[in-house]
Amino acid sequence: MALPKRMAVTLPAGPDIRQTIERLRWAEDNGYPDAWFSDSGAPDTLTQAAAVAQHTQSIRIGVAVTPVYTRTPAVIAASVNVLGQLLPGRFVMGIGSSSQTIMGAWNGIPLDKPVTRVKETAQLVRSMLAGEKSNFSGVTLSSRGYRQAPLENPPPIYIAALRPKMIEMAAAVGDGVIFNLWPQSALPRMMEHVRIGAARAGKDWREVEVVNRAMVLATDDKPAARDLFRAAFAPYYATPVYNRYLAWAGYGGVADAIAEGWAAKDRAKTTGALSDELIDEIAVIGDEDEIRERIQAKADGGVHTHIVAPLGLSPEMVQRTYDAFTAARFQFRPG
Repeated sequence: MALPKRMAVTLPAGPDIRQTIERLRWAEDNGYPDAWFSDSGAPDTLTQAAAVAQHTQSIRIGVAVTPVYTRTPAVIAASVNVLGQLLPGRFVMGIGSSSQTIMGAWNGIPLDKPVTRVKETAQLVRSMLAGEKSNFSGVTLSSRGYRQAPLENPPPIYIAALRPKMIEMAAAVGDGVIFNLWPQSALPRMMEHVRIGAARAGKDWREVEVVNRAMVLATDDKPAARDLFRAAFAPYYATPVYNRYLAWAGYGGVADAIAEGWAAKDRAKTTGALSDELIDEIAVIGDEDEIRERIQAKADGGVHTHIVAPLGLSPEMVQRTYDAFTAARFQFRPG
């Protein structure tokens, strides 16, 4: 059975949790089926998800994604146990390796063996949610004697991925795959690795949900929007994880220029490496009709759930972007 196509708002909506509650209520009222948290710093994501649960009725809440290095599997499983009770049937736990900036610079944790660490975390958390007593000795993790009360319907575990090994592992081990910051031309290759990973685990790849966080802006000023993207995301592509991904996606020269500019503390070289054409492949920028067509193209390429992450700096820019995808204004074409 084909998985449904879904639109989602991004959470948190700001540093004050009341802003996030307000966005959630607006999203439910306007036909958004999903809301997905990022998880990189304050305010804490899993705490927020629990805090806002009582303010929702039907919306599915996901996390894209909690880094596996900052919380142990037992801590993740304990948190997800609560969230599964508060949001029965409508919570998704997303995990991933994160980046060198968040792990190394912010937390002083080395990003070692990311594919294995994420895989072993997913395996342990799933076992713990089922109420099994831990008896695990892996390459990066071990656990003995931990047990928690099982959930009747434990939340699914989705895994963030960029390149082939992680994508294939995510499709094989996870219940879904989460993508981020990719050029449109790379999507067919990424989807092929979803198919490979699913087949390896004996799954139908069409039943593996693909979630994407899309950088979107409804605007009449594309040059200004591209500059917003450059300023915000050139540093992302300077980190080894995203730099290597950009090279794999076919933009080796761009990846090299960004890395060189970043190392030299040359902001103009770093941001200037992202051409207008490449930004238009990655970000979803344009008027309402244009951005809706771009999201439809991602859906046609295999993405099921589209997290709208507005590039706008003002509340008005953010709201215009979300307004473009309310149920009254946008429905996916069948395909």
